[in-house]
Amino acid sequence: MRGVTMKKGEPVDRALKRLKTKLDAEGILEEMRRRRAFETPTERKQRKLRTASKRNKIRWRFSNAPVAADAQDAE
Repeated sequence: MRGVTMKKGEPVDRALKRLKTKLDAEGILEEMRRRRAFETPTERKQRKLRTASKRNKIRWRFSNAPVAADAQDAE
């Protein structure tokens, strides 16, 4: 079960923000929104293409970063 423990004197809105951040990092909120309504096959394909694009951008950025650092060291 997911949850956060409130510290003494902590405002409720700050604890709620921590909970939302935790759920968002785990992808639970996105999955909950997706399951709320029927998703057509076309929408599903578009969603998968968007997420693949994000993954590839991050993968490309980290795979090419050391190359740029090595080039600077060689000079």
